Amino acid sequence: MRGKSLRQPKTTLALSPQSAVLVFLPGLLRQSWIECDFILINSFPFRNIIMATSQSQLAVELRELEDKVARLQLLPHTPTQARELEDLKHRIEELQGEILGSQGTQQIPTAMDRVKLARHPDRPYALDFIKELFTDFHEIHGDRRYADDPAIVCGFAYFNQTPVMVIGQQKANLDSRKMADRKYRNFGMPKPEGYRKALRVMQLAAKFNRPIITLIDTPGAYPGIDAEERGQAEAIARNLIEMARLPVPIIATVIGEGGSGGALAIGVADRVNMLENAVYSVITPEGCAAILWKDSAKADRAAASMKITAGELKVFNLIDDVVPEPGGGAHINYQAAAEALRPVLARQLAELGELSVAERLSQRYEKFRRMGAFEEL
Repeated sequence: MRGKSLRQPKTTLALSPQSAVLVFLPGLLRQSWIECDFILINSFPFRNIIMATSQSQLAVELRELEDKVARLQLLPHTPTQARELEDLKHRIEELQGEILGSQGTQQIPTAMDRVKLARHPDRPYALDFIKELFTDFHEIHGDRRYADDPAIVCGFAYFNQTPVMVIGQQKANLDSRKMADRKYRNFGMPKPEGYRKALRVMQLAAKFNRPIITLIDTPGAYPGIDAEERGQAEAIARNLIEMARLPVPIIATVIGEGGSGGALAIGVADRVNMLENAVYSVITPEGCAAILWKDSAKADRAAASMKITAGELKVFNLIDDVVPEPGGGAHINYQAAAEALRPVLARQLAELGELSVAERLSQRYEKFRRMGAFEEL
């Protein structure tokens, strides 16, 4: 065989639809392609099988690249390696566009696909939305009791020339997302002082009659011993109580992960929105799978069962609006993602501004009382 090419000759086959799938699918399973021009007689009843298999291969490549990029980002790298990392990220964006936005062959992402997009390392965080949506932002620091928590950012700002208070959970710094930046923000997991800072700012908003806009993006409240010693549960519970009775309009938007009480602590609002690929749940899919089936690898099954995506929560009336994202996800275009949210916030602020304080508080109370389904025995 030396000197001879091992490449298979290109052939043209005339097959019936039934025999086509028998020949084509084994090639997919072996991942050894024979170049063929398939001329299928009558019609293409197996086109969906072929496209689904192709998209499955894209999904596998996407997962492998995302895992590789996640590992590489944790390591120091030279300028050349940094450029190679950017090339990998670009390829990831291309794959996501092919999977989520391919023309005529769009496949609805699974719940776990949405979870991965919500956790995407390049997804816009609170400060990115603040930069795009608000003007004259002045950050406020500290809870006036213990310390400042960088995992929550708060401040005065203007939205479409309307003075507001903005509160957001932040997973990394604005212009840098290295490991040191993520550690500084505690990966977006607030401690009690973060929630108390947020409450202090909300009370300032009530004092100066400013609407409150919150941006939710956290895997959950920080579960460390130091946080528990300083009253993590009490801080979250206090926020729930106080937000329920604040007299000013409150709008909350889940921009990434909405993790349990850590998210709800700034999520008791008159209007609750979610970006298209955001998730909102009482526990992570991996945690749910570990509890129910003793196997975190069954996270896909858990994510589908928990109904944690924006579309599903909208059906259950747990949220008010689903905000569309650019094709492939919000990380593709920060400005487009923010501009899709702008008219939603503007409309809701106008609606809430027409209500009296008593009407607003009554509707907010009823909104959360209606949540859930139960039967009396």
